[in-house]
Amino acid sequence: MPSAPTLFHTFLETCARHKDNTAFIYRVGEDEQRVTYVKFFEDALLLARSFKAAKIRRGDKVFLLSDNRYAWIVTDMALQALGAVSVPRGCDTPASEVEYIINHSESDFLILETDKLYNDLQPLIKNLKLKNVFIISGAEKHSWFEKVVSYSKILEERTIEPRDIEWFKGLAGHIAPDDLLTIIYTSGTTGTPKGVMLTHSNIMHNVRTLPPLINLGPDDLWVSILPTWHIFERAAEYIGMASGSCLVYSSIRTFAADLETYKPTLVATVPRLWEALYSRITSALKKKDPKKARMFNALVAVSIAFRRNRRALRGHLPVFVKRPAVAVLAGKLRAAMVCAALYPLYVLAQKKFVMVQEKFGGRLKAAISGGGSLPPYLDEWIDAIGIRIINAYGLTECSPAIAGRGLQCEIFGTIGPAVGETDLRIADEQDRELPRGTEGEIQVRGAQVFKGYYKNDEANAQAFTADGFLRTGDLGRLTLTGELVITGRAKEIIVLASGENIDPTNIEATLSVFPFVQDAVLVGQDKKGLGALIVPDLEKLREFVREKYNQVLGETEEALRDKQLLDRLREEMNKLLNAKKGFKPYEKLQNIYFLTKEFTLGEELTNSFKKKRHVIEKKYRDIINRLLK
Repeated sequence: MPSAPTLFHTFLETCARHKDNTAFIYRVGEDEQRVTYVKFFEDALLLARSFKAAKIRRGDKVFLLSDNRYAWIVTDMALQALGAVSVPRGCDTPASEVEYIINHSESDFLILETDKLYNDLQPLIKNLKLKNVFIISGAEKHSWFEKVVSYSKILEERTIEPRDIEWFKGLAGHIAPDDLLTIIYTSGTTGTPKGVMLTHSNIMHNVRTLPPLINLGPDDLWVSILPTWHIFERAAEYIGMASGSCLVYSSIRTFAADLETYKPTLVATVPRLWEALYSRITSALKKKDPKKARMFNALVAVSIAFRRNRRALRGHLPVFVKRPAVAVLAGKLRAAMVCAALYPLYVLAQKKFVMVQEKFGGRLKAAISGGGSLPPYLDEWIDAIGIRIINAYGLTECSPAIAGRGLQCEIFGTIGPAVGETDLRIADEQDRELPRGTEGEIQVRGAQVFKGYYKNDEANAQAFTADGFLRTGDLGRLTLTGELVITGRAKEIIVLASGENIDPTNIEATLSVFPFVQDAVLVGQDKKGLGALIVPDLEKLREFVREKYNQVLGETEEALRDKQLLDRLREEMNKLLNAKKGFKPYEKLQNIYFLTKEFTLGEELTNSFKKKRHVIEKKYRDIINRLLK
């Protein structure tokens, strides 16, 4: 485990220890670029030298507006070297939010990814009191009068003298563990973005505790697709760097090809990507050969049943209440009989699933899913086809790691235990610890927990308990052996007019089983019953309606308002929301409504693909009122 006190110390140690290893692979157009750790060191040095000349100083806030690219991590390390504080966001951040964050964070410097971004934001930039604007990728712009300069200009002088290396390494002596490293503004699922202050000490907790969960080493290779500024991806890049491993910057367009080309050992993803992958694979099979698709789905069902019963036999399923020994033994006997009956088909299934595994390059030891809760059906499906999924749980406020089902954890259907050096408890509304097996709020304490929200005393007072635990706002319970299961979101609870409390996330995850449901939002606050706003995949909806009801769905919006069709589809959905699956009678849908516009990042979705419920409910208030009169 790294013993370095700060992330910059870690960077220096890695670049010295693994200097000839490939650190990053990325493309410029169609040309592949490979960067060694020694080149990474040199690039960070050159940029830090240029930033110093531009008067960036210790403690200065620097707003970084950029998406995934090698220059992002170089910029990050250069700013760390100088003791400056990065304030990062993605290129799709609305201008109003950019303005708010720059002003609220008191950023003196602005770094933009492209000329286009600069041109788009120029009216805003003119009204901001910025000392300098830097453009990562653009023409050789250089106008100190306008305080705008491109990287290509400030990096013209690339000569590195021994004294430069000595100066750069010496900067580590001025950086302490409790120094502020970054302020990350949450995307705001509930309102105005809040600035999460993270120190070197916060991040170093993750660097120490996460690599053992995935047996991370210098021979590992990651394929990166998530927003680099987002803490989940950022932490993955930091722990990858600390281990001396290699990271490939990918994109939505090239992701599938990059998996086969680079054959990664690790990928970090979010549930929404897995949902898209599941939908793509099942739809492609069905289109190509419906008979083979049915066979594939049958083999997946066999694999799920076999693996579930094998885990029951081995005691690898979550247990919340101690059961009599006789009941445990009877359960194991039943599981053994099911396993014996299914084993021949299970062996066949594993042979068939090799083709799916090859799509991931054939070397994947683990896929990490974070940034949201992975629906149980997806967790089982991914596991069934032979991909080891590490279901992780965290928050930006925790840098982000709280718990993870690492390679050593055998208890499926859970998030796994708390990561190292972490106190995790389940508490009631009075912040009293609850016994294992009982649902309550997840609360956490440890070195990874943030310093607080920037300039927001009210939010800070609400965030922590009297004894220093962070209130996550998430609901969960612990198994008898200490693994965490997330059961919902306290802050997203819908309260019906009758007073019944409903967690929308479980119902939404269930609705997403339908192939035509691209996204679903449960509504019903203060109403008599529940409704669902559904973003449909129209092609799959037409296919479903044709096969299920022998009916042709029209091309017009009016076709989506057909009451008879909506009622039939609602009945299909309510069949899944049954008591056997743990749903209450009042959790059935009263009505559904198909939206004609997809949710988009920066509007209805945060940059980590979480739904902004307050935005959606406000935008569709009239529809919700008509839906649930």
